[in-house]
Amino acid sequence: MDDLRDKYITAIAEAADEAALEQLRVAAVGKKGEISLKMRELGKMTPEERQVMGPRLNALKDEINAALAARKTALADAALEERLKGEWLDVTLPARPRRQGSIHPVSQVWEECTAIFADMGFAVAEGPQIEDDWYNFDALNIPSHHPARAEMDTFYMHRAEGDNRAPHVLRTHTSPVQIRSMQAQGAPIRIIAPGRVYRADYDQTHTPMFHQIEGLAIDRDISMANLKWVLEEFFSVFFGTSVKTRFRASHFPFTEPSAEVDIQCSWQGGQVKVGEGDDWLEVLGSGMVHPKVLEAGGIDPNEWQGFAFGMGIDRIAMLKYGIPDLRAFFDSDLRWLRHFGFPGLDVPTLHGGLNR
Repeated sequence: MDDLRDKYITAIAEAADEAALEQLRVAAVGKKGEISLKMRELGKMTPEERQVMGPRLNALKDEINAALAARKTALADAALEERLKGEWLDVTLPARPRRQGSIHPVSQVWEECTAIFADMGFAVAEGPQIEDDWYNFDALNIPSHHPARAEMDTFYMHRAEGDNRAPHVLRTHTSPVQIRSMQAQGAPIRIIAPGRVYRADYDQTHTPMFHQIEGLAIDRDISMANLKWVLEEFFSVFFGTSVKTRFRASHFPFTEPSAEVDIQCSWQGGQVKVGEGDDWLEVLGSGMVHPKVLEAGGIDPNEWQGFAFGMGIDRIAMLKYGIPDLRAFFDSDLRWLRHFGFPGLDVPTLHGGLNR
């Protein structure tokens, strides 16, 4: 027993790595190890012999296991020490320049709009970007012959042969979110619906995918006057100056009466300045929600009324920050983003300011 102990204790102390330690463990206390085999011999001994040999063998097994664990820890500490010698760092060296990402202007303006409308009591609502034909068109009182429903303007999803379900489209506006919100919440309601929308168009001021924000407010006594106040308040805060608006009669299937909204501006040196001058710039469409749209949303038009409006987030971002081409928003040009981007911690708030 003493010879067995000396043999393994010496070998464990001289083990150079964990692989050698594992071989010693198997040879000593594994299923067919020397100590394990001796413990099996206890059954052949007399009771008196077992009382003597049993405790001695258990003590030897515990001692070997403890020696194995201690040597394993020592080897790990030595390996860490050696690694630290090669990976040392001089903390007195000057720091490296810190690389910092930028917030995209669309993301920034999205948050700015959300902060302004939230202060006026509007909640944020979201919906799917792939919509069925009913939510995107029918529920919004857009007739089947309307040009917007043509494949030259709308991205329709492919349907397998024999599929009789309603056609699905990449939503052309965030107005379907208004229908879903009315169905889920009922009236009164006050929401904005920012999100991505898709239309088959591409030039300096249009892209196949762009961002839109729509607003909806429904109550018992809401009027166009409330709409005008909300929009003028929004533009004044957003552009950081008093902004006058001009409403022009128009036609949209989902509102009646409908109006296109212009904001006061001036053109100087090819640049537009909002809130001053004698010129006007169209920025959004709006109106009182059509009774058929209210019915599609599960709201009784005889008891409730309200207004809705929609504008492009990308477009008002171009106006505010002097970005000349809408297509640059999606070119992934890091130079452009470093110029027009925002610091990562520049979170827009009303009390902190929305303008650089």
